Amino acid sequence: MADLTSNFIGIKSPNPFWLASAPPTDKEYNVRRAFEAGWGGVVWKTLGSEGPPIVNVNGPRYGVVHGADRRVLGLNNIELITDRDLFKNLDEIKRVKKDYPDRAIIVSIMVPCEEDAWKTILPLVEETGADGIELNFGCPHGMAERGMGSAVGQVPEYVEMVTGWCKKYYSKPVIVKLTPNISDIRKPAAAAQAGGADAVSLINTISSIISVDLDVMAPNPTIDGKGTHGGYCGPAVKPIAMNMVAEIARNPETANLPISGIGGITSWRDAAEYMVLGCGNVQVCTAAMTYGFKIVQEMISGLSQWMDEKGYESTEEFVRQAVPNVTDWQYLNLNYVSKASINQDDYISCGRCYAACEDTSHQAISMTSDRKFSVIDAECVACNLCVEVCPVENCITMVQQEPGVIDPRTNKVVEEKHGDWTSHPNNPSVFAAE
Repeated sequence: MADLTSNFIGIKSPNPFWLASAPPTDKEYNVRRAFEAGWGGVVWKTLGSEGPPIVNVNGPRYGVVHGADRRVLGLNNIELITDRDLFKNLDEIKRVKKDYPDRAIIVSIMVPCEEDAWKTILPLVEETGADGIELNFGCPHGMAERGMGSAVGQVPEYVEMVTGWCKKYYSKPVIVKLTPNISDIRKPAAAAQAGGADAVSLINTISSIISVDLDVMAPNPTIDGKGTHGGYCGPAVKPIAMNMVAEIARNPETANLPISGIGGITSWRDAAEYMVLGCGNVQVCTAAMTYGFKIVQEMISGLSQWMDEKGYESTEEFVRQAVPNVTDWQYLNLNYVSKASINQDDYISCGRCYAACEDTSHQAISMTSDRKFSVIDAECVACNLCVEVCPVENCITMVQQEPGVIDPRTNKVVEEKHGDWTSHPNNPSVFAAE
């Protein structure tokens, strides 16, 4: 029986599923409901400095990209950090942690980039008994305009400096939440590590305009005829987030830096994909906001069943398993050859594969007058576009060509040995080296 117990940087929880810092973790009521539903931990919605509370808009805060069936593909928000009193939040955190000692509670913090501001708030947070803190260096809207959030996360020197302050004035684990609004995610990750961070979490939201109201002529969500950029999250950002996770995990400088994965996690499979790319646990937001807290039960049961099928007894056994197989394009095997194959028993004559290949690819699928489709091996480059657009799963598959056979497209023998761009005769640098 799979054991989903998580021990992330010394923070224990009954499973690796945490709620990310966001509206679902804004108050005691929400967090208690989340724990009762089965979540292993939460990152409490970002706290700010003592004083007048943050002011949020009194109108629409969200915009959505819907799929054809109204499923939420992407969510944009313009909400800021908590607008609730600091000490009310701290009191609630203390009560919840006392009542749920086996669950992880991390406190997200965002205060001005001044040492005294961090020196003041950190002891207050430590008194709550929370398990650690997460430094919000990611939010791209509102707070960034005040010199916080992504305005800090985009400057590695600031990331290292503030992380160092937190390690100086706080005794428990420090997680640095990274912004994706940067050209090279490895730099702030390395800076966080240099500052003493126990882990990084990523990604925070992506700066975006979700859509435009063509009647009002303003971005959505619209407030009194005006709109602004917000933070984009949800399933649509998952590929971007996983690439950034993998870049940190395979970078020799940060290869041992623990990672908490965030971005579009909706199912157990999403979580498993993040974890094999290097994440010790995952954080979820949009899925909970769309389907409610009980979605974690499907995640738990699905991950447990998959682990049993694969023979994994603990999550640690498969964390980072895919990292060695993430490489740069130049090292891909150019001698590997495959061809598309259409299962004639499964196809439904929709013609998507033909239209996609004929109009936008390599004209490698033929169509007869009675709408039967077949692959033209002499034209097929194995791009697999036909596989991806086909509405019938596994109707079209990619079949590897065995070494020694003739590739009808190139009229060359398929070689068994590995051959990549670094040694390819068309690579100018190969000739330069000679």
